[in-house]
Amino acid sequence: MSTETAPNADRVSAPPPAGWEEARSRVYAVGLAAALPTVARPLVDTDGSTLAEPLTTRTDLPAFPTSSVDGWAVRGSGPWRVIGRVLAGSTPAPLTEDDTTVEIATGAMVPEGATAVLRVEESKNADGLVSGVPRSTPEWRKPGEEAYADEVLLPAGTPVDPAVIGLAATCGHDTLRVRRAPRAALLVFGDELLTAGPPAAGRVRDALGPSVPAWLRRYGCQVRPSDVVGPVADTLPAHVAALRSALTNADLVCTTGGTMNGPVDHLHPTLEALGADYVVNTVAVRPGFPMLLARLTGPDGRARFVAGLPGNPQSAIVALVSLVAPLLAGLQGRSMPVLPQATLAEAVPGRGDHTHLALVRLDRAAGVASPVRHVGSAMLRGVAGADGFAVIRPGTSGAPGDRVPIVPLPLFPGERAS
Repeated sequence: MSTETAPNADRVSAPPPAGWEEARSRVYAVGLAAALPTVARPLVDTDGSTLAEPLTTRTDLPAFPTSSVDGWAVRGSGPWRVIGRVLAGSTPAPLTEDDTTVEIATGAMVPEGATAVLRVEESKNADGLVSGVPRSTPEWRKPGEEAYADEVLLPAGTPVDPAVIGLAATCGHDTLRVRRAPRAALLVFGDELLTAGPPAAGRVRDALGPSVPAWLRRYGCQVRPSDVVGPVADTLPAHVAALRSALTNADLVCTTGGTMNGPVDHLHPTLEALGADYVVNTVAVRPGFPMLLARLTGPDGRARFVAGLPGNPQSAIVALVSLVAPLLAGLQGRSMPVLPQATLAEAVPGRGDHTHLALVRLDRAAGVASPVRHVGSAMLRGVAGADGFAVIRPGTSGAPGDRVPIVPLPLFPGERAS
């Protein structure tokens, strides 16, 4: 690494680290205060985004009475004379005469004047007359049975998934107003990093440049290949130039390495040079202690954020789930992530006055979390087999049978956990 030192080598002592839960709450609040602008998107382009306004229905649901079975829409006590057929998508003429019927398909509009719908399998049709006994409960869906016009079905801040998209279409929407997706960039710091091939000759392979963008995308960010830069030269001017450039288009810039205050760690003086304010400067959590989140104001008056991730890979992921995840929830106008709980299958040690985030694999059917192995700060083998982190609060340790919060890794549904 370069031996060039930052101008303020005799730095004042850093403030005490923030508690882990306090840090999460703090970054969520600043993210929510800087929630991203709203945009209108066609339904097909909204998956993974967040509702910027409540979802309401434009009509009653259903908008008109619809048959829930194949059969006969009848009027009167019967037997009934067949006078027509109603298929889904058509508007039937009213039934105006007693003892008349029309054949009706599931989902078809029930004609005005019908008194019942008789199931086809419970009817007889002979010589143009239908007979049978309709059930006592109506065999059609009434207007407004699911929702009334203008009723709020989902609040703003709801994540959009295929079910929400389908509901919006049912409600008659062609577009949705959603929060613009966060744009993210990554700067990789460290002259010791290789970007190809195996580690050798004192240099290690960069694991965060390829993986952090994938984590960010799973949190809903847009990250283009050109937004990933590095390794950035270990000099202050190179750091300042790289961060200034990345902030031009990004709402969030993640950096890897350089979060301590050593003579060759340039992130802090870079943030100072750019006029950033710290939201969080180190967190009392292990692994991942030297993490940070800073805020700058862009030329458009909007806040930009810099998340300083430690250079050790597992510590960097701890910083992602601790600071970046709640920040992005706020920026997207979502609720603060609520942590599920699980029962520890084995003992997990505490880390003194720091929160311990311990990698675990979940058995969701049993609600049990089991610690995984190979969990050193520089290791990723344990992360590759884990589903999240068990939270062991300061001053405590985890015993078998304890219920503890779990910070999930942003896995796609169905991955890894049994």
